Amino acid sequence: MSDLDYPVLWPVPTRWADNDHYGHVNNVTYYSYFDTAVNAWLIHATGVDIRDLPAIGVVAQTSCTFVGSISFPDQLQVGIRIARLGNSSIAYDLAIFRDSGDSLDLAATGTFVHVYVDDETRKPVPIPAVIRAAAEPLVIG
Repeated sequence: MSDLDYPVLWPVPTRWADNDHYGHVNNVTYYSYFDTAVNAWLIHATGVDIRDLPAIGVVAQTSCTFVGSISFPDQLQVGIRIARLGNSSIAYDLAIFRDSGDSLDLAATGTFVHVYVDDETRKPVPIPAVIRAAAEPLVIG
């Protein structure tokens, strides 16, 4: 797996507080990096504040496979591509790479599923058009 397999690489820095007692980034923090990268990319790609849309993406599923260790002050790039674009959900295929200066080293792979729901009723609704338009170019074969 290479960074070239992902049409978007979103920068996410590690933080001092991300390290655990063992001197590496705690496993739960990887999910925060996924969430941060996907939502920051969505805001950038759509040009709107996604929190103001009548439908919101709630996380219905996540997974992470750890490949290599990272720690503060590593600089990261989160690879983003879309495995499935449904009517009301988007399944992201993600990777975390540690930026070593001359290469990006794979640290983890994961999935992240957003299900779009009405911001008041919390019932599933179609993906907002502005989000669908941003997501379509990232769908993998």
